[in-house]
Amino acid sequence: MLLCDFHIHTTYSDGSVELRRTIDLFGQAGFDVIAITDHAVNGDNPVGKLAHRFKYSITAANFGQYMAHIREEAERALDKYGMLVIPGIEITKNHLTTDNSAHMLIIDIKDFIPACISYEEIFLEAKKQNALTIACHPHYMSAKSDRDTLFLWNNRDKYARYIDAWEIANRDDVFNVISLKKYPYIANSDFHKPRHLYSWKTLLNCTKDTDAVKQCIKHNKGVALTLFRN
Repeated sequence: MLLCDFHIHTTYSDGSVELRRTIDLFGQAGFDVIAITDHAVNGDNPVGKLAHRFKYSITAANFGQYMAHIREEAERALDKYGMLVIPGIEITKNHLTTDNSAHMLIIDIKDFIPACISYEEIFLEAKKQNALTIACHPHYMSAKSDRDTLFLWNNRDKYARYIDAWEIANRDDVFNVISLKKYPYIANSDFHKPRHLYSWKTLLNCTKDTDAVKQCIKHNKGVALTLFRN
């Protein structure tokens, strides 16, 4: 089984650890597959504009640099740790109310996708790029410092068909509503700080290459969860 984490932030958005050090942390901990998924924040309201002001967002302007750096580090990670690194972003639609807010991972992204476009356009663009869509922390979270993002869950009847998997566990939280609906699922750390390494993770029973990993998540067979502790 491959030990995996598909929700990791660096200093390209609001993470506290720069990309190279993040790769080393996961590589030295024995991970097989990770995805780097810094925020791409909507800039169409005051909440989103704050993230852009403090440079907590991937934008069309720095996306090329972000991808080139991930590719460079992915080569190093494979050579040094045998760890597969997949590029991604977290589409971050932040609004004043939790009911209107949603976060969604785009795994194996190739071209920039802005968070301001509609959900339908985002799903279509992800499909064109053969990327996975993962609904992040879709229900109420325990940490008071985290804002709940309920839009996708509250509108699941409309959007579930376009979502490849849902986070059933995120860091220390478990969202049992996902299993009750029998949706495809994975578990991630939502890594922002080194202590977040120790959190819920995904185990996949597939070969260590990007296409096999995406198929395994999509079909959601041979998928298990584990609480990773030191």
